[in-house]
Amino acid sequence: MKEVVLIKVSGEDKPGVTASIMEILAQYGVNILDIGQAEIHDNLSLGILAELPSSSESAPVLKDVLFRSYELGMSVRFTPVSTEKYNNWVAAQGKPRHIITLLARKLTAEHIARVTEVVARYELNIDNISRLSGRIALEDDSQGANKASVEFSVRGYVDQAAMRAEFLQISSDLGVDIAMQADSPFRRNRRLVAFDMDSTLIEAEVIDELAIEAGVGDEVIAITESAMRGEIDFNESFKRRVALLKGLDESVLAQIAARLPVTEGAERLVSTLKKLGYKTAILSGGFQYFGQFLQNKLGIDYVHANELEIADGKVTGNVTGTIVNGERKALLLEEIAKSEGISLEQTIAVGDGANDLPMLSKAGLGIAFRAKPLVRQNAEQAISTLGLDGVLYLLGIRDRDDI
Repeated sequence: MKEVVLIKVSGEDKPGVTASIMEILAQYGVNILDIGQAEIHDNLSLGILAELPSSSESAPVLKDVLFRSYELGMSVRFTPVSTEKYNNWVAAQGKPRHIITLLARKLTAEHIARVTEVVARYELNIDNISRLSGRIALEDDSQGANKASVEFSVRGYVDQAAMRAEFLQISSDLGVDIAMQADSPFRRNRRLVAFDMDSTLIEAEVIDELAIEAGVGDEVIAITESAMRGEIDFNESFKRRVALLKGLDESVLAQIAARLPVTEGAERLVSTLKKLGYKTAILSGGFQYFGQFLQNKLGIDYVHANELEIADGKVTGNVTGTIVNGERKALLLEEIAKSEGISLEQTIAVGDGANDLPMLSKAGLGIAFRAKPLVRQNAEQAISTLGLDGVLYLLGIRDRDDI
């Protein structure tokens, strides 16, 4: 009767360790039931679940592995696995998997402890932990540009809504972001990303900038903040704000566009998405003029925003066409996906305001970015601590991929 043994090899990482151990096992015709390898700070940990001959015949195999490991300067341990335990392990492969992504400027033991405590309490198994971010220097990050992200692959049945609520509380307590997604084929095959513009792709609200130039900044900003909190109807608030811009000189638009601050990480994110073959879109309750400016600057595929009416070189205080509100954004997302032959499950939407919630809920992955509390609470995922390129971590893309 054959037996199952877990072979664990560890020590200083060097080329050829896995090949050398496998060469020994191959000589004895060993079946490999599972294999995993990890490297942490130049130290290798290799695990092999092997089906060996009966105990009376497996001694030569284990002896040769032991001697080869010694020659390589590696430690090795052999752990027998009972038939019952192995069968339980096989049966567990049908359990759903989730990916939990932890994002921060710097990770601490407390961050990981709080997350893994929740995972343990929900009786989920952690199958893998992987660092997505690059290596972090020990020196102080005076510019605040550090990024740290760790991904946990977990297995088991869970109340996702309850678990997300706990992660949201941890995020609030510790100033980190925690995302939880089903580990499905769609997660690995997203094809379209739609962005809100104001306070998402750019660190400004364009209509507020226009209002300041028109001398009505305080009035417009007050209406904007109320609308973003979801306190008043977007269409009505938008018409009221635009009306206050009447008489503004057209030349001001170019001046504002030239000084718009692009959000941290936006250029890297869009550039990476383009290299990976993603389609990108701006779906904005702002203005088409500025959306097209960003389209040319970043290389965005689609832009849908509001047309600011101009006559005789002056803003009239009106908009033309259909107002791009929350419902319109969701519809446009659906239309673009359909035209590109992309499932909605393969879409991502990123925004910060209440009028972004319809498209965030319709997309396969909705991300509230540096969002208002109402939006953070209602969106499935949120990023507040990092720049916009933190979205790449939610896609499982590592810094070292250097795409």
